[in-house]
Amino acid sequence: MRGLPRSCVRCGAPATRAARTGAERRGERTPGLVTGAPLGAAPATTRGRGGRTRPLRWIRGTHNHTRSVMPLTEAEVKAACSEPDPATKDFIMQHTMYRIKDPKASLDFYTRVLGMRLLKRLDLPAAKMSLFLMGYESGGDIPSDETERTRWCFSRRAVVELAHAWGTESDPQFAGYHSGNSEPAKGFGHIALEVPDVDAACARLEQLGVVFAKKPNEGLVKAVAFVKDPDGYWIEILNSTTLAGAF
Repeated sequence: MRGLPRSCVRCGAPATRAARTGAERRGERTPGLVTGAPLGAAPATTRGRGGRTRPLRWIRGTHNHTRSVMPLTEAEVKAACSEPDPATKDFIMQHTMYRIKDPKASLDFYTRVLGMRLLKRLDLPAAKMSLFLMGYESGGDIPSDETERTRWCFSRRAVVELAHAWGTESDPQFAGYHSGNSEPAKGFGHIALEVPDVDAACARLEQLGVVFAKKPNEGLVKAVAFVKDPDGYWIEILNSTTLAGAF
């Protein structure tokens, strides 16, 4: 921390290792922690080591004023990543779980609206909970033997596990779960579906009354859309070819 202020010059809050240029450390008015650029201001750049410029992004800091941040350099990304350990060669991304309030509404949405299939239902009486595992699999591939079906289900890729705590659907005091996409608890973001045609898929979803968080012609990235499931979780609708052209 040598050469950096011990606290924010505006509010006195402890300083962090936010990127600062030499001019900022000398107190000059340049993009950085102590500037007053408005939230959402146009991106700027700052000159880093070797004379190369790096983009800045304005965000609202914890001190109730704005600061600028920079993305990792390619060198930093490369240094942070490792080659996969051979011991993990048979690992797969198997499922994502999130909690749902009303299983009837969710099962209808994920099957009729999104076209997934119920791969397996598991009831856990001791926990007063049911798990519904959803995915894009052929019905003919689902084993008839329940033990084998369970083994098969947990060997599939990219499954969505909907977890229902019994009684939440009829509890007037239960307000629902946080989607992770609004303050004050942003965290979980979304799952994504790859479709042949984003516009056609979104037209169908709109006809079915699905709520959109973002339509294809809105926002910074025009190639994708975001819809909400019955619990408000976001689902991205994308096409790989179109998205590749957007970047």
